[in-house]
Amino acid sequence: MEQAGCCLTVWFEEPFWVGMFQRTDGGRLSVAKVVFGAEPKDCEVYAFVLRHYNGLIFSPAVEACVKAMPRSPKRQLRDVKKQLEYRGTGTRSQQALKMQQEQGKAERKARTRAQKEAEEQLRFAMKQQKRKDKHRGH
Repeated sequence: MEQAGCCLTVWFEEPFWVGMFQRTDGGRLSVAKVVFGAEPKDCEVYAFVLRHYNGLIFSPAVEACVKAMPRSPKRQLRDVKKQLEYRGTGTRSQQALKMQQEQGKAERKARTRAQKEAEEQLRFAMKQQKRKDKHRGH
């Protein structure tokens, strides 16, 4: 049976509060990063998740090792305590964010290149038209 889950980690990264959504589905991890700005309250975070979760842009999925949940309640409490103390991002999450950033960079590069070529063709066409107009005596 495949497991799916989602985890939100919120931390302070000078000068803003940042949240990272980690989504695991079938042993694959994808990540989305959100900048909250001022310190969000619990109700604000909950409202954000309800309103904007479907609009989040997650990174391409990477392989993740999914561990079975422990059965002991004491073990669960210890794990929750560790998660609350831990403030950084996992290396898999960082890799996924980096892949998303590089993908966006490549898309921006392609879009900019296409715009430059279109502008260049427009300039060339205007120059050609100007030459024709001059030749006709206008």
